[in-house]
Amino acid sequence: MTFRTLLLAATTALATATISVSAQAQTEIVWGEGTPKGLDPHVVYDVPMQLYMLNAYDSLYRYIGNPPELSNWLAASHTVSEDGLTWEFTLKPGITFTDGSPMTSEDVVYSFQRLLEIGKGPSGAFKPVLKPENVSAVDELTTRFVLDKPYAPFLSTMPLVAILNKDVVQAHETDGDMGAAWLSTHQAGSGSYILDEATYKPLENADFNRNVDHFYGWDDNANPVDVVHVPTFTETSTRVLALLRGDTDATDGYLPTDQVERIKAADGVRVQSDESMRIMLIRMNNQKPPFDNVNFRRCVSYAFNYDGFNEVVLGGLVKRNVGPLPSNLWGVDESVEGYSYDLDKAQEFCDLAREEGADIDRKIEIKILSGLDQTTQAAQVMQQGLDELGLNVEVVGDTWANLATSTGTVESTPDMWVHWVSTYFVDPENWIGQMYSSQFNGTWKASSWYVNPHVDDLLQQARDVTDQAEREVLYKEAYRTIVDEAADVWIYNTVALRGLSDRLDGFKFSPVGSGADFRWLSVKE
Repeated sequence: MTFRTLLLAATTALATATISVSAQAQTEIVWGEGTPKGLDPHVVYDVPMQLYMLNAYDSLYRYIGNPPELSNWLAASHTVSEDGLTWEFTLKPGITFTDGSPMTSEDVVYSFQRLLEIGKGPSGAFKPVLKPENVSAVDELTTRFVLDKPYAPFLSTMPLVAILNKDVVQAHETDGDMGAAWLSTHQAGSGSYILDEATYKPLENADFNRNVDHFYGWDDNANPVDVVHVPTFTETSTRVLALLRGDTDATDGYLPTDQVERIKAADGVRVQSDESMRIMLIRMNNQKPPFDNVNFRRCVSYAFNYDGFNEVVLGGLVKRNVGPLPSNLWGVDESVEGYSYDLDKAQEFCDLAREEGADIDRKIEIKILSGLDQTTQAAQVMQQGLDELGLNVEVVGDTWANLATSTGTVESTPDMWVHWVSTYFVDPENWIGQMYSSQFNGTWKASSWYVNPHVDDLLQQARDVTDQAEREVLYKEAYRTIVDEAADVWIYNTVALRGLSDRLDGFKFSPVGSGADFRWLSVKE
């Protein structure tokens, strides 16, 4: 019995569950990308949550297409005052949650207030400018936001906030937790797909049924997928093997070159290639010796073989990215050359760091994401370069959940770790702003613990002004400084490479969510 057969047999009850689904013959797929560590969209803030949010929840606006365009979703329209402080968003009429209850502005107010009061997940994008009491209902469909000061990325961040069913979540509050314990394993949204809570297992499996009553309708998809199974594969090779056997219909979008070639050589499957806005980097803990020494960080930056990794290991399927913004986004200072592989320069800076008292001879750990081969390969390239300099480096595997959690303090944050920063919203604030502004230190996005008061000031000014040309000047100066101080090792801007079954049609890629929005998919007859 194949993996797909086992999955389908285990979830036969979905067709008769108390979920709004079609009574006709159902189309089912297996999406082999993995599930988040918890289901509360106001708490968890990572790529697996993007998959879950896109399908189980809705937000006022949504990014669609590539390049991503900010599109009205729950909101029919919005207005903003001349001073940029007062924003009003009006819901489309007739929207209902998956339990059939109507969505109103009270649900929008509750969702934003809850996010701000919990203070986790994507709240960092709003906390500097918005207080919970300054979100209010104007009427049944209109919500007013009064910002403390102008905030240029405000509209761009709207897709970050899932709108929750206020009454359902409040009915499950325990000891003032705002329903967090219950919502970590349950759904309370209006999304186009509905979680089967009976079969959900954190970091293992999630099953979804199509919400035929979703407000957006299904007219633009003649044959939508009714049931989606999302298992978690722990290894890339296992995930690809499942695709080749027909046990899954899609891999994740992080395929290494050898697996790309393996899929290309097989029948019935294909490689979907899309330029994304997801940068790969090796983080360095700037507050932990010897990485608190800028010359040692420069040494490390010159010791990575960028061309060897990008062109040889990854077969030229990615694009070199020299700094903390995707190369295809405004705000990049194109005059910055960045670091190249140069062991002579690396040795020069290591010698300077040693002269300055940096303990560069201690054992250094590079943490990788277990199951994602590219992180292992990048760490090995880094290890090889530093080994040439006589440095003691060990590569250690760990899970995303553990590593993201570990970044809460300087002491627990790894010396170095390899990961990607994806597109959560399309504005430089998503990358350089939340990665290198010290107010975000203690989050996985800012896990280099970089501190530069001048950069903090530049990034704050870029939030305060609304003119893009003015913002771009500020971002470029911050970009130059951060690269000069070698806050991290920046490797490439992603071309997302995903294996897909030929039976799938309608795949629609966007850098936000990396194409994991099920509502566009169909199964070929």
